[in-house]
Amino acid sequence: MALDTDTPLNSLGFPKPPSETRVVVAMSGGVDSSVVAAHLAAEGYDVVGVTLQLYDHGAALAKKGACCAGIDIHDARRVAEERGFPHYVLDYENIFKDAVIDEFADSYLAGATPVPCIRCNERVKFKDLLETAKDLEADCMATGHYIQRKMGPNGPELHSAADPNRDQSYFLFSTTPEQLAYLRFPLGHLPSKDATRAMAADYGLAVADKPDSQDICFVPNGNYASVIEKLRPGAAEPGEIVHADGRVLGTHDGVIHYTIGQRRGLGIGGLAEPLYVVKLDVDKKQVVVGPKELLSTRIIPVREINWLGDEPFTSRPEWHLSVKVRSTRPPREAIVRPLSPTTAEVELLTPEEGISPGQACVFYETEGSRIFGGGWIWRGE
Repeated sequence: MALDTDTPLNSLGFPKPPSETRVVVAMSGGVDSSVVAAHLAAEGYDVVGVTLQLYDHGAALAKKGACCAGIDIHDARRVAEERGFPHYVLDYENIFKDAVIDEFADSYLAGATPVPCIRCNERVKFKDLLETAKDLEADCMATGHYIQRKMGPNGPELHSAADPNRDQSYFLFSTTPEQLAYLRFPLGHLPSKDATRAMAADYGLAVADKPDSQDICFVPNGNYASVIEKLRPGAAEPGEIVHADGRVLGTHDGVIHYTIGQRRGLGIGGLAEPLYVVKLDVDKKQVVVGPKELLSTRIIPVREINWLGDEPFTSRPEWHLSVKVRSTRPPREAIVRPLSPTTAEVELLTPEEGISPGQACVFYETEGSRIFGGGWIWRGE
């Protein structure tokens, strides 16, 4: 059936009234996704709220009665009840464990610094949940992420959020063109988080003042090592702290307690020079330390690349882009040299410190807000 080109597009980009447009909203129980759901319901869309139960927070904390996940589900359900749209809770614990938590534990044990939030978006929210939205015959799925989807000459493009302090593009680089066609991000254009909270207050949402979650959902208090020890008993095997020149400086209680670039808490005081963790050698159970200059990196091997450019990734010998190697750092100019459709060598024009395997390397246009995808930093051969 041909589309009626005379019908104006609604705010989600469909040529039909909002009441005939079904949208599944991924609701975490926080203020962002709650505002998305409430706003779309107020615009008259056929909203269906879905909350994923991803983990047993009580088990993660090893405490009785810990119920943060339960509170989030309650908050999402309450918003749906008050705004008058259906809400479902889906048990994705097994999927989440298989797709996200197990890899997190294994890569951490291998000396990497993983980013499980990216894998969760890639393998759970934008894969399984997105398929569920299609099963519910939704026209699209909306989330509370701070990122923008803009229509370009070749279809939907991914762009940074209007508010650089809230931008979540680093965590969404692996969104594929097919997923981008189906996804909507209604908050990406807002100037600040204050604007979101003001909307929540206007809609009378109880979560208007709910604090943002700071930690990885299954890593309470940011204590990675304690979670790894529960997931992989015996993982914290002791070993040596070794200087890059070969000197043994002390011992440690497990490589999992250290990260690349760490300076404090090394347990090797009394030395004249400040030392940093420059390498984690899991096979030898060694934490290698050295002077700060050893942390500087110019060449980064990247794999599992998701490319969002208009031309094929390998159509050029090199791409002049900006790259972000940690979520908290600004993009830096680089030359990206494709080695295959999914691997590349990235050369930073200015060396960066503390680049760690397991982190993402996200590609941005040098002038502008468009995201060209990215990949995963690894050790190389």
